[in-house]
Amino acid sequence: MTTTASREAPAPQTVAATAARPGPRDLPPFRAEAPSKRVLSLDAFRGLAVFGMLLVNNKALGPWTPAQLTHAGWNQGIHLADLVYPWFLLIVGVAIPYSEASARGRGVSRWGYALKVVHRAAILVLLGCLINSSYARHPMFDLGVLQLIGFAYLAGALLYGLPLAGRLLVAAELLAAHWVLLRFLPVPGAGVGALGPSQNPIAYLNQTYLGQWELENVPAVLPTAALVVIGTAIGDGLRSRWGSERRKVGLLLAGGLALALAGWLWSLDLPLNKRLWTGPFILFAAGWGAMVLGAVHFLTEVKRHRRWVFPLQVMGVNAITAFVLPMLVNIHVLREWGWRGAEGAFLSLQQHWLGLFTGHAGAGLGGLLYTTSYLLAWWLVLFYLYRKRIYLRV
Repeated sequence: MTTTASREAPAPQTVAATAARPGPRDLPPFRAEAPSKRVLSLDAFRGLAVFGMLLVNNKALGPWTPAQLTHAGWNQGIHLADLVYPWFLLIVGVAIPYSEASARGRGVSRWGYALKVVHRAAILVLLGCLINSSYARHPMFDLGVLQLIGFAYLAGALLYGLPLAGRLLVAAELLAAHWVLLRFLPVPGAGVGALGPSQNPIAYLNQTYLGQWELENVPAVLPTAALVVIGTAIGDGLRSRWGSERRKVGLLLAGGLALALAGWLWSLDLPLNKRLWTGPFILFAAGWGAMVLGAVHFLTEVKRHRRWVFPLQVMGVNAITAFVLPMLVNIHVLREWGWRGAEGAFLSLQQHWLGLFTGHAGAGLGGLLYTTSYLLAWWLVLFYLYRKRIYLRV
């Protein structure tokens, strides 16, 4: 991983792409650069997803935690916390058209672009393995969050060579294949159509075949790749195909509403279930993501209200850093470093930090202050990188 300071104006990077910009040669992965043209609404939406991830993963409110900041129960619908991950995937897809256009503008061949896509996906998988190995305290290869993003990105980026109609047809086929798997694969002891927490086709495949190889998330590649492909269609429209910015907003809102409605109707047959990545959940999450992006695009590109998105832009600029670095710091610093308390028990930095607030303000308010201070601390880190024009990406 290499970092340098760009001398151009600050501009965001994503795990999937940069905006179209001509250049003499492609640069190595994890470079720091600032392309001259960005879509501010996409940057802000990405920052919103980053903020949601940090909030959901580091809340300390205990019984006072709002339900929307917790994951919904099994087959119990969707909470806001369930949308953060799929929105990351949707953003990866939206960014692919910009990445492909940038490569084409630099004269990168089709095979060269495909190799770069494979390289990016491999780095995401390896970063995910680094995080999971850190949690496990031993080297391991599995399919965690970043690994799944890597494989879904690989599929979505390689499928981008198809026409739009062909891509959407493939996305529909992927969702249909996953639906067939869930609906018609018999589960020993439960039969066909079982969708319980421990008795469902995915759990059966994991326990019988995939678990021994640490590959439990393999079936999820189908629906998540479909979500990335849906994102590429949105990215196509944002780049130029939908006309004026106001018309783009209208189509984002209308298309998002149609996707969310389709997901809700499909949920009458197959539940909205984030852990199973059911097709209805994919469509519902994509629809709400498109509508949020449309609302942000309206404010930033139509009404030109741009100052308010700056805090989100700072977080969206270094999305991969905001994803990986807090996890590694949590594992290897906040949880491992510390000192003994007054009673002689070892307390980690995280426990001391939380106790500093809860000891003075109580569990509820103290937990809120801890969460707020945690988010502010990481925002300041990202702001420092932003001010130094350091943008890390794969």
